[in-house]
Amino acid sequence: MSRVWSVMDIGKRAMMNSQNALQTVSHNVANKDTEGYSRQRAEFRSSPPSGLRLRYGQGAYTSAITRVNNPHLEKQIAEEMTKLEQAKAAAGVLGRLEDVMNEQQESGVHKKVGDFFNSWRELSNNPENFALRQQVRDTALEMSKSFKDLNAGLGGILDDADFQLAVKIGEVNEITKEIAELNQQIQQVELHAREANDERDRRDLLVKKLSGLVNIRYAEGDGGVLTITAGNTAVLVSGYQQRDLFVEKVAGPKGKNPSLRVLYRSTKNGTPDDVTNQFKTGAIGGLLQARDGVVGDLIKKINLMGYTIASEVNHAHRSGFDRYSGAGGDFFIMPDDIQDFSNGIDINPYIRTDVGRIAAAAATHSPGDNRVANIISLLQYKKVFSDGTSSIDDFYGAMVGEVGILAGKAKGGIEAVGSNLHNLEKLRESISGVSLDEEAAKMIEYQKSYDASARLIRTADEMMQTVLNLKRL
Repeated sequence: MSRVWSVMDIGKRAMMNSQNALQTVSHNVANKDTEGYSRQRAEFRSSPPSGLRLRYGQGAYTSAITRVNNPHLEKQIAEEMTKLEQAKAAAGVLGRLEDVMNEQQESGVHKKVGDFFNSWRELSNNPENFALRQQVRDTALEMSKSFKDLNAGLGGILDDADFQLAVKIGEVNEITKEIAELNQQIQQVELHAREANDERDRRDLLVKKLSGLVNIRYAEGDGGVLTITAGNTAVLVSGYQQRDLFVEKVAGPKGKNPSLRVLYRSTKNGTPDDVTNQFKTGAIGGLLQARDGVVGDLIKKINLMGYTIASEVNHAHRSGFDRYSGAGGDFFIMPDDIQDFSNGIDINPYIRTDVGRIAAAAATHSPGDNRVANIISLLQYKKVFSDGTSSIDDFYGAMVGEVGILAGKAKGGIEAVGSNLHNLEKLRESISGVSLDEEAAKMIEYQKSYDASARLIRTADEMMQTVLNLKRL
C-alpha cells in the first residue's frame, strides 16, 4: 500500500512541477517585449530516495525559479550607455552651437566685423565724405548688435543646458528612490530563500538608466542590497536609504553669469556640497562639459574678441583728429573688465550723434588726411591674438572650426558607441531574451509531462482500487 501511495505522491509532485514550469513559460511569453526582462526557467531537483535495502526514488521537486542573466554583460551595457548618453548630450548642445555660429547668415559676427573695417577703407578714400562717415557709424552699430545677438544666442544655449540639467537631476532622484525600494523588496524576498527575479531585472534596468545619466559606482552587499555612489562622494543609495541631488543657481565672479550647480547633502540637515565637477560622464557629464567647457570657453573668446577690437580701434582713434581738428577720443565705450563685454559693446554717444567726431586724420586742419582711417582699416589683419600669431579673421575662424570639429567628433562618438551598444544588446538578447519558438516547444513538453503525470496518478488510483476490491473477493 505504501508503494502505491508513493507512486501517487510522485505523480502529484510531477504535476506540480509541470504547472510551475508552464507558469514560468507563460510569464516569459507575457514579458517578451518588457524592457530589461531576463528569461526565467524552472529548476528541478531529484527528491531524496527512501528505503534501506533498496533505495526507491521519490520523483522530483521544483528547487527554484531562476533567471538567465550575465552580470558582466549587464555591466558592459551600462558602461556603453554612459558613453552613448554623454555623446548625445554633448552633440545636442554642439548642434545648437553650430546653428548660432553659422556664418552663412548675413547677420554673422564675422561678416559684420568685415563690413566695419571695409567702411573704414572706404572712408580712407574720401575722408571728407559725410555719407561715408555715417557708414562707419552704422557698420559699427551693426557689428555691436551682431556681438550682442551672438551673446544672446550663446546665453540661450546655456539656459537650455541648465534646464536639461535640472530635468536630468530629477530623473536621477526618481530612479534612486525606486532602487532603494527595490533593495528592500529584494532583501525581504531572498531572506526566505526565494528568488527575486523580477525585482532584480527591474533594478538592473534602473542601474543602466542611471549609468546613462551620470557616472556611478555600485556594489552589492549582504542580502542583495545595492550601494550606489555618483561621482566621488555623493552616496545616492545605501540600503533602504536614498539621498537626493538638487540644483541651485550660483553666481560667477562679481555676480555675473550665474550657472546651475549640482549640490548634495550627506545628511538630511547637512551643509550642501557642490559636486558638479565630479560628474564627468553620462548625459549630465556631457551637458556640463559642453556648457562649462565648449560654450563657456567660446563666450570668453567672443568677449576677448570684442574687447580686443574695441581696444585696438580706440587706441588708433585716440591718436587721430576729427573733422573739426579736435583730438579723437574713444570710438567704443570700454567697460571695467572683459567679462560680458560682447553683451555691452557700443559706440560712444558723441559719435552716434555727430559723425564729424570720427577721427580719420593724423594731423589737425587736414580734412583730406586719411592716415588714421588707414590704420584702423588694417587692424582687421593685425596679429593681435594668440601672442601675436593670429589676426581677427584667424581667431574667429579657429573658433568656428573648433565648434565644427567638436560637433563632428560627438556625432561620430554616437555612431561608434551606438554600434557597440547594439552588439552588446543583441548578445544579451541571445542569452537573456525570450524566444517564442523555444517557449512554445517547452510549453508542449511540459503539457505532455503534465498529462503523463496525471496518467501516473490514474494508474496509482486503479492499483489502489484493486487492493481495496480484494476484500470483496
